[in-house]
Amino acid sequence: MADIVDTETRSRMMSGIRGKNTRPEVTLRKGLHARGFRYRLHPKTMIGRPDLVLPKYRVAVFVHGCFWHRHQGCRFTSTPATRTEFWMAKFATNIRRDQTVVKKLSESGWRIATVWECAIKKKTRAGRSIDLLSDWIISGGAYFQIGEEDLDLRTACEEL
Repeated sequence: MADIVDTETRSRMMSGIRGKNTRPEVTLRKGLHARGFRYRLHPKTMIGRPDLVLPKYRVAVFVHGCFWHRHQGCRFTSTPATRTEFWMAKFATNIRRDQTVVKKLSESGWRIATVWECAIKKKTRAGRSIDLLSDWIISGGAYFQIGEEDLDLRTACEEL
């Protein structure tokens, strides 16, 4: 299947996709700040440059887009019909990099939280997700992950 736009237009469209200060990230930041948490943004000195770092709690938070980071079973995780091999290789690289970053940060004593875009995409889910993340930050667990499916099922707190 051919792309519906020309290469130049597609390139311009893709270059507009931001890696920092995305809507889900800003929503999460505002929610945590309102709950009294203070954090650093995208520290250049940390491996993987987490979206948020809460030094007081030794927590690194990643806000992952479901499409780019391949959230398993999520309705927002799709594969483009054109250039499938290119996309599959790109997604595989993203997943490997995420795993490496989590492993290295964990080995350095950091606690890791991954908040999937789908968990904070709608305001009705965002508040619950931020509450669960806040509880986990205070609780001292090693690893936290939350997606849309976790909001109905459980507290989303897991140990590595």
